[in-house]
Amino acid sequence: MNKIVQPQWLEWTKELQFIAQGGLTYSKDVFDIERFERIREIAAEMLSLQSEIPIEKVKNLFCNETGFQTPKLDTRAAIFKDDKILLVKEKNGTWSLPGGWVDINQSIKTNTEKEVKEEAGLNVKAIRIIAMQDRNLHNIPPYAYNVCKVFVLCEIESGYFRPNIETDESAYFGLEELPILAKEKNNEEQIKMCFAAYYDRNWQVLFD
Repeated sequence: MNKIVQPQWLEWTKELQFIAQGGLTYSKDVFDIERFERIREIAAEMLSLQSEIPIEKVKNLFCNETGFQTPKLDTRAAIFKDDKILLVKEKNGTWSLPGGWVDINQSIKTNTEKEVKEEAGLNVKAIRIIAMQDRNLHNIPPYAYNVCKVFVLCEIESGYFRPNIETDESAYFGLEELPILAKEKNNEEQIKMCFAAYYDRNWQVLFD
């Protein structure tokens, strides 16, 4: 699977943000705190300049956390029926595997099942992990923070689709008939990976 190489400026920006947030978390000296706040501001200004995203939006997305910085978790459910995979239609017209950010009170398993219920109306059982991927190595556009994407094979137990605030439709697709994908969430290679895991009972978990 081809991996995406991140631009060096983005790597530097993320590292500066990481150093600044760690410093703000553990420093007691007011002068050190002031310096780390300025480092965080510089990181945000660099990201805004290179990405052309307004500085205030960058600060809201990039500089709004406290505590030791760790990657965010995102789960994606791979659900098959008649050798086709389930995708849900986003509000912008693109399609994705059901999934989303892991809530603070959820595990990988429960979050996967919850997201499927919310986005596809199905009660499923998460049965095994397909892969754990560094999002910025596989998906575009690059994010200014790291995300660990967990792909989980699931089995349907009951339920049916209902339109909701996140998705307009659900449908099953063969590998040769995929619709326009939400590539920031899942791309064709990742869908192919899910098909391979579905067919291989001895599948070994992939991870970056």
